[in-house]
Amino acid sequence: MDMNESVVVGIDASKDRLDVALHPSGEHFAVSNDHAGLEELITRLGASRPTIVGLEATGGYEMLAVGSLSAAGFGVVVVNPAQVRAFANALGRRAKTDPIDAAVIAAFLLATKPAIRPLRDAETQALSELIARRRQIVQMVVAEENRLRMAQAKQAQKSIKRLLTALRRELENLDADLDNHIRKSPVWQVREALLTSVPGVGPTTARTLLAELPELGSLDRRQIASLAGLAPWTRQSGKWKGKSFIGGGRGKVRAVLFMAALVASRYNPDLKAFRDRLVAEGKPKIVATVATMRKLLTILNAIIRDGRPWQNA
Repeated sequence: MDMNESVVVGIDASKDRLDVALHPSGEHFAVSNDHAGLEELITRLGASRPTIVGLEATGGYEMLAVGSLSAAGFGVVVVNPAQVRAFANALGRRAKTDPIDAAVIAAFLLATKPAIRPLRDAETQALSELIARRRQIVQMVVAEENRLRMAQAKQAQKSIKRLLTALRRELENLDADLDNHIRKSPVWQVREALLTSVPGVGPTTARTLLAELPELGSLDRRQIASLAGLAPWTRQSGKWKGKSFIGGGRGKVRAVLFMAALVASRYNPDLKAFRDRLVAEGKPKIVATVATMRKLLTILNAIIRDGRPWQNA
């Protein structure tokens, strides 16, 4: 069937919601980004029999949807955000910093006709079982949380809290297993390769950034620094102005950037020269390191945005 005559679906995934657009009908709807929402989505798409379903790689928010739709037998692709954004800009559909919506993703699929790489039967079965097991664990967590609210005796509360701790740990393990399945996709491998092309950035840093900072490549340098908690702010009281601080934001991102900046200060010629210059100017070493973290994040943001690996200046 020609893709121009078939149903193409674009999905914009965020933490709590999936926005869905169907071509050529122009139908739009949204579901929650959880098991209940995905059951509704699978039912609605089943009636339309789409040829292809595409989601933008968002650093993890798309994971459950990709797994559930693939296990349900749909042809699913994860598309490169930089390519979709470039496509939208070329059409004049979006300004450079505007978000990419589901309709644009559907239009991108229609124009580029990406190859669908169906999972092998064994992979589909494994993915289906992981999704089913995750749903069971989520249901158990909800049930125990309800019991905790009703429990009066301290001994009962302690028992429920112990079980909740174990269930939440198991949920994390299942999410990690799902993550490993999804991250075998070509788009994830490309994004990881782009980040690790920068001297000082290893796989752990790259994977943490992709998972914890899905906005990477879609915001300007000030916005991305603010999200990571690396935007400087000054403590003030009346006429007195104190030192600048960083804080807030995403702690896991700052932790991996701190270690990456230390490594990059030794092995990345550009960042080493940048940090050495700050120290030579009398900046405290920790201030120079934070500035290096911020500069490194700016570089990584541009690399994902442009889809181009590191090049020495």
